[in-house]
Order: sequence, then C-alpha cells, then structure tokens
Amino acid sequence: MLAEIAAANAAFQVIKGALSNGRELYDVADQATKYFDSKSAIAKKANKAGGKSELECFMQLEKLREQEEWLKDFMIYAGRADMHKDWLQYQSDCKRNRENAERIRKRKKAEMWALLISALLWGTGILVILPLALYIGFKIFGVI
Repeated sequence: MLAEIAAANAAFQVIKGALSNGRELYDVADQATKYFDSKSAIAKKANKAGGKSELECFMQLEKLREQEEWLKDFMIYAGRADMHKDWLQYQSDCKRNRENAERIRKRKKAEMWALLISALLWGTGILVILPLALYIGFKIFGVI
C-alpha cells in the first residue's frame, strides 16, 4: 500500500503545482489518472486490511479526501461551470467500466477452467473407454 500512497501523493503534487502555475487541468490528465488509480487501489486495500493498519488506512484515505476537496474547489472556482459535476459523472462511468471489465475477465477465466475440465474429462474418458472397447471387441471376435 505504501507504493500506491507514494504514487498518489506524487501525482497530486504534480497536479497541484501545474495548476498553481497556470496550467489547465486537462494538461495534467495523465497525472490525474495516476492519482485516481492509486486512490482506488488504496481504497480497495483499506477495505481488505484489518488490525493495526486500519488507522493508517483511514488517515491515508482522509488525506486523499482533502486532496480531492482541493481539486473540487479548483474545478468550481477556476474551471468551467459544472466541471466538478461532469468530473463526478466521468468517475462514475470509469468505475462502471472497470467493474464490467473485471466481470468479463472473471467470466472468461471461469469459461477457460470449464473448457479445461471438460477436455480432461473427455481425455480421461477416451483413455478408459477405448482400451475397454478394444478388449471387448477382441473378446467378441475371438482374437484374445
């Protein structure tokens, strides 16, 4: 989780510095993507973590919330009208797309396992039934 925290903080510093120096938000879109990907990874790990790291996770998520609040204020006061609302909608769409991609990945993995198991069963069946069928055939025709 430390790597994600460091990546989020570094990306935010680049974003904040660029915006403070007069650049536009779309100029640092790649850093924003890194920031929110790291934030998502931190949130997932925070939900899975337990015990001693709960306070650490909470504090990191709180720091990310403060950083997002700064971005919200920037979008509202220095951006265009409704930029923050559009940003929230965009984040929602991206989350939905990530969840759909994960669902598709899991379904493909399950299909692959089903195909593998099916092939193993067929292969095992052939290895068992074919010698048995040959033995019975030879017995019937008196070869054995």
